[in-house]
Amino acid sequence: MSSADGALVLFSGGQDSTTCVAWALARYARVETIGFDYGQRHAVELEVRPSVLQALRASSPEWNNRLGEDHMIDLSLISKISDTAMTQNVAIEMMENGLPNTFVPGRNLLFMMVAATVAYRRGLNVLVGGMCETDFSGYPDCRDDTMKALQVALNLGMATRLKLETPLMWIDKAATWKMAQDLGGNALVDLIRAGTHTCYLGERGALHDWGYGCGTCPACELRARGYANFIAQEK
Repeated sequence: MSSADGALVLFSGGQDSTTCVAWALARYARVETIGFDYGQRHAVELEVRPSVLQALRASSPEWNNRLGEDHMIDLSLISKISDTAMTQNVAIEMMENGLPNTFVPGRNLLFMMVAATVAYRRGLNVLVGGMCETDFSGYPDCRDDTMKALQVALNLGMATRLKLETPLMWIDKAATWKMAQDLGGNALVDLIRAGTHTCYLGERGALHDWGYGCGTCPACELRARGYANFIAQEK
């Protein structure tokens, strides 16, 4: 654990970002979180954020002491300048450029820029994001090269030495479930399963083995397949 570094975690209320909060809490003496309301169709993820953070605090006195302020930022301008299945009530489909129409151009770039600005003000020198290019929908702003280039640009533009950490970048969803178990035991796995939200359609009806969701959108398929593989590996 580093007592010198303070981390700001991009926390949406989903599986990946919740795992990243736990990962940061295991490493840094001071951890804050940041979330974004960008007019997302699955805004229910924002509704579960407070309860997930509360549960993380309650899970360990040590984590409770390390987990600091949560920042919620209004980025509704994204929904005004983009036309995607994440911000509009349209069917999810592939586009001519080979990307799904759930891709929100510039979203992660803007998220990191805003997070860097908040980190600057708060005296935090590590940004943590759940970007991954192993089990993912092909979004170019989730790629390792993008994050590395963004780290350079942010530090040049702000005269800082921020570190962008992406602990999930090279692991699949089964390994993400396993990381959660290693960090917080079955209690954290259960919290992620029932407390977080990933489904693009915002479906929180029936609780499946892997959590809430429609079961058919790309996010649900990745999460469900990862959970099944995780359980199979544990047997």
